[in-house]
Amino acid sequence: MSRLPVIVGFGGYNAAGRSSAHHGFRRTVIESMDSHSRQETLAGLAVLMKLIKVVDGQYHSLDDAPLTLAAIEADYGPQILASTLVRRIEKSHLDVDAAPWQKNLTVTGPAGKPLSFITLRKQLPEPLPSDWTVEALNDNDVQVTLYDGCDIKVDSYRELPVKSAGQLPSGFEPSELYRSHFHPRGLQMTVVAATDALRSIGLPWQKIVDHVAPDEIAVYASSIMSQLDENGFGGLMQARLKGGRVTAKQLALGLNSMPADFINAYVLGSVGSTGSITGACASFLYNLQKGCDMITSGRARVAIVGSSEAPINQECIDGYGAMGALATEAGLQQIEGKDTVDFRRASRPFGQNCGFTLAESSQFVVLMDDALALELGADIHGAVPDVFINADGFKKSISAPGPGNYLCMAKAVASAIQLVGEDGVRLRSFVHAHGSSTPANRVTESELLDRVAANFGIADWPVTAVKAYVGHSLASASADQLISALGSFKYQLIPGIKTIDAIADDVHQQHLRIAKVDVSRAEQPLEVCFINSKGFGGNNASGVLLAPQVVERMLRKRYGPERFAAYLAKREQTRADAQAYDQQALKGQLEIIYNFGHDLIDDQGIEMGSEQINVPGFSQPLVFQRDARFADMLD
Repeated sequence: MSRLPVIVGFGGYNAAGRSSAHHGFRRTVIESMDSHSRQETLAGLAVLMKLIKVVDGQYHSLDDAPLTLAAIEADYGPQILASTLVRRIEKSHLDVDAAPWQKNLTVTGPAGKPLSFITLRKQLPEPLPSDWTVEALNDNDVQVTLYDGCDIKVDSYRELPVKSAGQLPSGFEPSELYRSHFHPRGLQMTVVAATDALRSIGLPWQKIVDHVAPDEIAVYASSIMSQLDENGFGGLMQARLKGGRVTAKQLALGLNSMPADFINAYVLGSVGSTGSITGACASFLYNLQKGCDMITSGRARVAIVGSSEAPINQECIDGYGAMGALATEAGLQQIEGKDTVDFRRASRPFGQNCGFTLAESSQFVVLMDDALALELGADIHGAVPDVFINADGFKKSISAPGPGNYLCMAKAVASAIQLVGEDGVRLRSFVHAHGSSTPANRVTESELLDRVAANFGIADWPVTAVKAYVGHSLASASADQLISALGSFKYQLIPGIKTIDAIADDVHQQHLRIAKVDVSRAEQPLEVCFINSKGFGGNNASGVLLAPQVVERMLRKRYGPERFAAYLAKREQTRADAQAYDQQALKGQLEIIYNFGHDLIDDQGIEMGSEQINVPGFSQPLVFQRDARFADMLD
């Protein structure tokens, strides 16, 4: 009997704000939220963005005037809305109008005469160019004479053609929440996002640890662009060219495995299975598949799965821009037919578009097997029975789409039909499309989804794309999709693609329904979401996500009414504790978990026996499993 991987916690941060308790989802459908939910989310964002403060548990303006939720919405609402989701890149993050670079400059003397200048002796190059002569002026200074001239690099500034991105909310700085010295931005986001996911569970982490063996906790997380700012690979590669030195941390912290490593070393203190799987823009689903496989096979009972990406920098913009993959200001001007651009609408899945919009995001989910979730009374937000991955075969262009997505998407639908029946899929499922907002994607992915829908008899299959709101966060993109889907299950609301005026004429939609407004499903509740993701190089993944009400039906059948009723009783306290964390977080009390140098395990304290290992700090032993897989091959 396979164990079902259920989602018992989720959290993170992207352009919509904090993900736990569905606040990020609420921001994307803010127009469709009830008054209290809308005002509560806006208040939390106002605190996160440092627009207001909290005094004795109450909201206050920065000049100490008390504020009600209604007053926060009235006074700060427009600014909050304008400073979240996709928007023009803010100067505090990157000045897209004056981005620094170096120009090559050839200098020679007048009319072919020698050129002289004075510099410090210690600044002379080694070895000296053959046409240079050096005359000492004093102990420090020298005069250099050049007979053939030379090439120099001069600091300059340029305007970037790409000016929009899915940034974290204005004013929110993860580095300010814990001792983040020399941590690249992607790892700062990892620490605060993993904390948010763990706090959202509503169960003390130590309680979970005490119920499982040390090797039954797994962590799978990665980034695809590594950490490219000055504290990671960016600084490593630029240091010598800028006349500086490489630090001892830049290479190590730049590795794309660091999101998982940081969680193990500084958040959980885990000694269980770990890994960082990358599949381009499908990386989160690749890690999710590994986490689910570990749980269904019984090799892990808890898995923390996620991704963290911070690609809003010149290097990523230049790289993706050189491929023609990004939405430029000129491209958006051409689409809108005017000189001014609404950067809020830069990301336009399935509409008239000109490229995708980079974004930063860090998202994590906490998975448990169903038995442990029932035992602990964990709140279940959904389940992931499977994730399917297929490559494209031979390719002409590494960035072009291919046939692999047909395979994994069709397998995902066929799998879901076995769980919820044909009507469950045909009438109560929806798709979170990759929806990258490129002209090629709108055609190829819509054709794929349309053909899959026709094959399985699905009419008017609802399709949404969260990149319209938060942009394309590369490794974290499918995590943004999954977190949004959990919000749809909670509020029975499918976000419309509100950044487009109309569906593009070349989009295939005979069997699809791509709405431009939020769609309520209260009368026909959603039960299944298909998370679809495509990545450069032929990386395709499609995940099956079950709604919590479906999971409850399955658990009642598996465990019987008495055990399920006992679970529901335990769950009340879990929900209350999770809600308490949410209320604290709305007031800025995020309680970041960062254990640097604490509770280190003494190797000498490990007790090894023939049947098990006891690890200091863990109440359960690591028991050696009996392996009968190859018994028929042994004497």
